[in-house]
Amino acid sequence: MVSISDNASFSSSNRSPAPKFANSFTTRIFSDVAGDITITVDGESFLLHKFPLVSRSGKIGKMVADGKDSNISKLELLNFPGGPQTFELAMKFCYGMNFEITAANVAPLRCAAEYLEMTEDYREENLVARTEVYLNEVVVLSIEKSVEALCSCETLPPIAEEVGIPNRCVEAIAMNACKEQLVSGLSRLECDGESTELKSGCLDWWIEDLSVLRIDYYQKVIRAMERIGVRPDSIVESLMHYAQASLKGIGKCQIWNPARMKPNPGMAENDQKTIVEILLNLLPTEKSSSVPLSFLFGMLRMAIMVEATIACRLELERRIAFRLEMVSLDDLLIPSLRTGDSLFDVDTVHRILVNFLQRIEDEENEERENESDGLGYLGHDSLLKVGRLIDTYLAEIAPDPYLSLQKFIAMIEILPDYARVIDDGIYRAIDIYLKAHPMLSDHECKKLCKFIDCQKLSQEASNHAAQNERLPVQMAVRVLYFEQLRLKNALCGSSGDGFLSQKISSGVPSAAMSPRDNYASLRRENRELKLEISRMRVRLSELEKEQMIMKRGMMDKSGNGKTFLTSLSKGIGRMAIFSGPAGGKRQKSGRKSRGPDGKTGRSRRLYLR
Repeated sequence: MVSISDNASFSSSNRSPAPKFANSFTTRIFSDVAGDITITVDGESFLLHKFPLVSRSGKIGKMVADGKDSNISKLELLNFPGGPQTFELAMKFCYGMNFEITAANVAPLRCAAEYLEMTEDYREENLVARTEVYLNEVVVLSIEKSVEALCSCETLPPIAEEVGIPNRCVEAIAMNACKEQLVSGLSRLECDGESTELKSGCLDWWIEDLSVLRIDYYQKVIRAMERIGVRPDSIVESLMHYAQASLKGIGKCQIWNPARMKPNPGMAENDQKTIVEILLNLLPTEKSSSVPLSFLFGMLRMAIMVEATIACRLELERRIAFRLEMVSLDDLLIPSLRTGDSLFDVDTVHRILVNFLQRIEDEENEERENESDGLGYLGHDSLLKVGRLIDTYLAEIAPDPYLSLQKFIAMIEILPDYARVIDDGIYRAIDIYLKAHPMLSDHECKKLCKFIDCQKLSQEASNHAAQNERLPVQMAVRVLYFEQLRLKNALCGSSGDGFLSQKISSGVPSAAMSPRDNYASLRRENRELKLEISRMRVRLSELEKEQMIMKRGMMDKSGNGKTFLTSLSKGIGRMAIFSGPAGGKRQKSGRKSRGPDGKTGRSRRLYLR
């Protein structure tokens, strides 16, 4: 009577149409008996016979019996599960006509059987029992069929929840995914030594299947997976695939490109907003599950676009700030959607930076509690990376004519001084901003340039700043002063030891200071020492470059001994910046032994010049 199909068709479009079903069927089976009842479902009428329907359907039997006229000939079924198509299949079952139960129609049939009260009380192996057998023996054993049955529940009335079909499908999907995870464990291990192409084939195949679910059902599936124990990385992959499939504005090629971010016109903005907020809530919270930063930034751009809740956007910003040192410049270039504002969303980046600095402070406090000596600080490297990143970001947004001075300064001053080893990056950004905003007043220029530390500029940046007409005169004077002071220290062989010793001397604990203040002072001085060493390494790198230039010049002018001697003396004098007095003596003795024609006096005079 009813055939059960294991190869269920996902789309209901393969089902044969049902016009004139009742007439053709009754004419063939009951050729001598005309139809005696007309049942209307969603505006479509079916001419049927009372006897086969009443013998299997308790609801139709009650409606016929409760009628004022025993010869009632018309009935109307309101809110029938699955509509006329499902009613047609249920009637075929009543008449004993063969049809196929599939994963696509089993849920509507089960709800129709419940609606019509087609239970064992009226006939053995009635439609309720037959659909339950298919659900328990076919659907729940397969992820694909469970997803297909769950999708069919989206258009069903609440009776589907009453009979428990969605919950059974959700649990079946989660349980089968967990089984697949265990089975594929060996395959993943085998893929470790293979190529990237083979590894990609070892990913969970069911991830793509879940992307067809409605967001509320998808949320239930992911929660069930978390409860059962599916790997967090598999859940993250599924969330990414679902976002790319459901939010067409952030597809694989568009999610990371802010210029192409547009909402899907085929989906209501409220629906996209709901999807973004639910997907964020589904992201694993464990630190072990690393959500790709590109996905987080894509979700943040979409959250801004669909005007998701403030809590949603702040959570995305917090997650990004937790790994800000790993972010690229392109990620930070978030377009601003507000008219009349700057081209880029500087406020969002500023909040991310605030969260990052708070994280660094929390890590520092935690390290202070866990370490006895307290001199090591692992977060400093992250802070230096972020400092370089923000300087590059400032240089990128500086040409924006709509970028206000207030926002630009806020991005500069939020980072502490020790976040920058040298100030070349911030000098470049400020110079670009001054060039793009020539209408700034002298007061505003001075206010902006005060963030440049002339002592932390490289030789190349100092030379450029000394000749930069866009800078205030006081700034150029300070650059020349410190450059002269640096040159004097280099000639004297002190290499700025006075400045360094000045910082070190302040690190001696005072008897009037509390142990907590002493500890904070030591950490601060230790950080300054590390920065000073980093600056000295940068200076050494510059000197090594100059040495290579001198060597090439020596080879080009090998016949001119005086030129060679002068260049060599100046180069060695500059290199004395990293040596003490003893080092200076060794350099002098080296020049004596290497002087051409034994003219050591000229060598010494050149050094003292």
